[in-house]
Parts: sequence; structure tokens; C-alpha cells
Amino acid sequence: MPCQLWPFTTPGISDELFEQLPGIPMSKRETRLLLIAQLRLQQDSVLWDIGAGTGTIPVETGLLCPQGRIVAIERDEEVASLIRRNCDRFEVQNVDVIVGSAPECLQDIVQAPQRVCIEGGRPIKVILQQVWPHLQSPGRVVATAVSLESLYAISETLAQLQARNIEVVQSVINRLETRGQHQFFAAVDPTFILSGEKL
Repeated sequence: MPCQLWPFTTPGISDELFEQLPGIPMSKRETRLLLIAQLRLQQDSVLWDIGAGTGTIPVETGLLCPQGRIVAIERDEEVASLIRRNCDRFEVQNVDVIVGSAPECLQDIVQAPQRVCIEGGRPIKVILQQVWPHLQSPGRVVATAVSLESLYAISETLAQLQARNIEVVQSVINRLETRGQHQFFAAVDPTFILSGEKL
């Protein structure tokens, strides 16, 4: 049965359909689509989403992987509750929400991932280093960077881990917005999406 709120098989749920909280980050639709494409999911994939924020990636990937399992990791209980509410909105039942800080909480997760998405986390190098031994082979890691420092830290760590087939994509997206009686193009914050494989 398709979800009533998003009765489509394609990803790209409109941002305004998600419940949001002030100050809680949310992957914008177009950036989310690029990120999901880099994950290269299968219907039964096990995905860890570290720094799940509003829960857009768990919802989208939960719908795309009906036989899979999505583990959404978020350190704040209020934000974790938001993720659960968004999963309920879209009738997604294959998402487990873990309240905890990465990398400390990773050792308690039972299912090893085939895919890992890292959307947040200040100790990004440490998170990547701790995730790598858990990642099944073959597997993929996808991480986002919005600053030069995080871009460098992720690329350096992927190289140190000897990740294969490293790719870097930068999103440059503009949306048409109405302001008063005129329409303008407004830029969505540019994001680097880095990916690498464990073979």
C-alpha cells in the first residue's frame, strides 16, 4: 500500500510535507536526491544514518528499501521524537531511531550496515574511522560537508581508510520563489557530497 501523503515510487518528497522544528537541520529535497543517488541502495539494504536531523533521509530510504532496515542516529531526544513523528506521517515502519552520540553509540547497534550516511557530527574523522570496521564489504559511505574544514577532514579520512571509488559532488541548486508580485531564483546552500566504497 503506498503512503497517502506521498503516493509515488520516486524519492523527492516536498520539504513542506515534513514536520520540522526551528533550528533542526533538514536536507533540502534536491540535495537529498543527490545523496540518495550516491547511496546506491537495494530493496533490502541496511543503512545507518548518523545525524539524522529532521528524518528526511530515513523516511525516503525507508520507503525505497521496504525489505531493508534504516537506523537513524540522533543525539537529542526531542529531535529523535521528531524523526519518529515523520516516519509515522509517511507510514514508514522499518526505521529504528537510536538516541545517542556517534561514535560512542555505534557499538551497541546490532545490525551491521551495508550503507552509511553521515549528515552531521562534529568529530567527523573519528566517526568515519569508527564506522569503517562496522561497514559490511562491499559497502558504501556517503558524507556531506558544508564547510572547507569538514570537506578536507572527510576526504583525508576516506583516503586514510583506503576507500575505493571516491566521488565528490557539489550541489549548486536554485529554486524559483515568489516574493511579492515577482518571482526570483533563490540559492539552496551548496553542499559537498562525498562517497567511498569498502570492497
